[in-house]
Amino acid sequence: MRLVFAGTPEFAASHLRALIAECPVLGYELVGVFTQPDRASGRGLQLTPSPVRALAQLHQIPVFTPNSLRSDRPGGPEGQRQLAALAPDLMLVVAYGLLLPKEVLSLPRLGCINVHASLLPRWRGAAPIQRAIEAGDTLTGVSLMQMEAGLDTGPVWSVHPLAIEPTDTAGLLHDKLAALGAQALVDLLRRQPFERETPAPQREDGACYAAKITAQDRRIPLGLDAVTVFNRIRSLDPSPGASLVFRGQPVKVGGAALVDPSGRWAEPGRIVSVPSASQSGLVVACGQGLLGLGWLQRAGGKRLGAAEFVRGVGISVNDAFLLEGGSDADV
Repeated sequence: MRLVFAGTPEFAASHLRALIAECPVLGYELVGVFTQPDRASGRGLQLTPSPVRALAQLHQIPVFTPNSLRSDRPGGPEGQRQLAALAPDLMLVVAYGLLLPKEVLSLPRLGCINVHASLLPRWRGAAPIQRAIEAGDTLTGVSLMQMEAGLDTGPVWSVHPLAIEPTDTAGLLHDKLAALGAQALVDLLRRQPFERETPAPQREDGACYAAKITAQDRRIPLGLDAVTVFNRIRSLDPSPGASLVFRGQPVKVGGAALVDPSGRWAEPGRIVSVPSASQSGLVVACGQGLLGLGWLQRAGGKRLGAAEFVRGVGISVNDAFLLEGGSDADV
């Protein structure tokens, strides 16, 4: 069976890595990889290949990088011709980042299967990992879905639950789900149900949308209760990072810890405790409760542990972050 893989970030590369290892064993042929074009990154804004492209090239798998796969967009018709020429039986899609129109979904003989990082229909959309943590969910997982024209609405081949631990950040949960999804995808390919079974339709009750993270989402309002602020910060940790304002400047923060979920200790934003022999974090008052910050990073600076940041900036008890934190600046 001829497979094509489509994906872009490291989450997708984890799945491609598993496929490269297992396809020869399972009797599949990985005939091509689609990924987004190289992007400018870093301070030098050098064009950098996606993690998926770098991995595919390392293993000498043909790589295609159309700007679009839509017939009405530049590069779309050529991208469709490239895919059709590969004559795939099945296309596997993981965090590709480009819309697949109906004509592309029907090009592979057995259609397209997507690995989505939530328990569908909860958290359809672009940022399921971040939104699940932000909402305080205690359970997530991966869903293997037969793709259709709707946004993550297709029937599901399998679901694989995973508990969200109170200590999970978006980065930690990303890595857990990447490993879980890669194994689930390999297991599905091993089972080969595509021509003898049908996936289960999604129910609509419980459906919700995981909107893309915006600059506004990064701004942390310390007037909210500590539990809500804690979930917001860890949903953005380590990237793109939650943002507060201290002495008029944006500061990226993370390593959040819930010190006290209730009580009114000081006005929101006020620093009530700095790192000491018994306290490693910088403790800030919220609208209700107290929150610890484990690391902070000023614009143009490097990420520092709370104790080092406090020494470098000269922070003391009763200093304060602005109540409405954040900035559009990339800290």
